[in-house]
Amino acid sequence: MRLPAIAPTPVCFPWDAAPTPVRPSRCLVVTPMTFPIISDSALMWRCNQSIPRLNPLHPPWVHKPTVSLETPAVHHHNHQRTLILQRREHYKCHQVWRKPFYGTSSEREEYRKELRDHLKRQMEEKCATLKLQLAGKVKEAEYVCEVDRLALSGDREQTIQHRKAMTAYRDENKRLMEQSWRDRALTRSQEALKERELLCLNPINWSGTLK
Repeated sequence: MRLPAIAPTPVCFPWDAAPTPVRPSRCLVVTPMTFPIISDSALMWRCNQSIPRLNPLHPPWVHKPTVSLETPAVHHHNHQRTLILQRREHYKCHQVWRKPFYGTSSEREEYRKELRDHLKRQMEEKCATLKLQLAGKVKEAEYVCEVDRLALSGDREQTIQHRKAMTAYRDENKRLMEQSWRDRALTRSQEALKERELLCLNPINWSGTLK
């Protein structure tokens, strides 16, 4: 945005406190301060291009930076750059809420359409997210069921193997006990037969009273 040029304003300072029509008054002309044009601010404001910030100690028209080259023109350029960026930001913020309140009927309808489209997209994204979450939960439930089924099957197999092992252990223990009983009975019978043979050969009761 370009400001209108300021014309020189004549300021009159009379020589005497009480002006007289005989003596002419001396007029001083105030000359406005002008800066060299570094960049066209109005053009940059309209075209929305980036405005570079200048270094006051190193202007763009010199090669070696020095303090003596610091001029008000560079500070003026940086100040104008700040104002233009502030105007752009203000215009951007203003354009956001200008249509629904101060726009035409077509602009308000377009704004409502954008809102409806945005809400539709949000609803679709939410539905897609819920579907993905539901699919993930279904897969997780299927995985948990499969793990539980495998765990139950493994427990069942372990139970069957344990039962078979215990049955084989019981049968083997029973066989060993029965074999031990038979061996013990056979040993007792052999010992009794041997004692009878010894008694026949060497009887203790010579008189035959113990029968």
